[in-house]
Amino acid sequence: MIIFMRIDKLLCEMNIGSRSQVKELIKKGFICVDSIVIKKPETHVDENTVTVTCQGKTYRYVPYVYYMMNKPSGVITATQDGKERTVLDVLCAELLKGEGLTGIPLRDISPVGRLDKDTVGLLLLTNNGALSHSLLSPKNHVPKKYFVKTDGSISDEMVQALENGIMIGPEEKALPAIIEDRKDDQCTITITEGKYHQVKRMFHAVGRNVTYLKRLSMGTLVLDQRLGEGQVRELTKEEVDALCLRI
Repeated sequence: MIIFMRIDKLLCEMNIGSRSQVKELIKKGFICVDSIVIKKPETHVDENTVTVTCQGKTYRYVPYVYYMMNKPSGVITATQDGKERTVLDVLCAELLKGEGLTGIPLRDISPVGRLDKDTVGLLLLTNNGALSHSLLSPKNHVPKKYFVKTDGSISDEMVQALENGIMIGPEEKALPAIIEDRKDDQCTITITEGKYHQVKRMFHAVGRNVTYLKRLSMGTLVLDQRLGEGQVRELTKEEVDALCLRI
């Protein structure tokens, strides 16, 4: 038995308005479903195929959305905060420059993992909980690649220690990393865990402090170098398909 979604619930999920607001829109005859005016909020529709028109604008329900952000420094990886600017604030500001926020399920979107306030680079934001869980699950060992600058030269001995796995706490050991593109005080590092401040702690363990950190990739997803810090774009179908193979 197929159970369709109530039109008022669908409109709320599409961020067209609050429950009371969408009921008022329906009451005034401002909502059309497949070109038919809907007057009852309890009307059930097939959310996967329906076309909704609200005050002259047309929307299609999309169950999952995926955004790539080049996270800027000074922004915290959270959906809301009373004092700090969040990555969701950045996302909303960027979307407002385009088609706006209507039709986007903002209340369900969250960042996949976290980047420190001063760390920049690739951040995935989505409302696909299953994908988020798959990418973040420790048992999956999803590779994450970062560009790192430190406060001094990175020696061969330091590289060997990082690639062998290193203690970053009294009883906490980081798995072996991959160090590439080393040049004096900078390199790229690929890790397969997501421990707290992991990259910074790994370099601190070999006697270096990280002065700049940028995430370049996560799993199959690679930061679009055309995105400036703070800019956002939707993932392509190919990018989504590659990520969702993990689910």
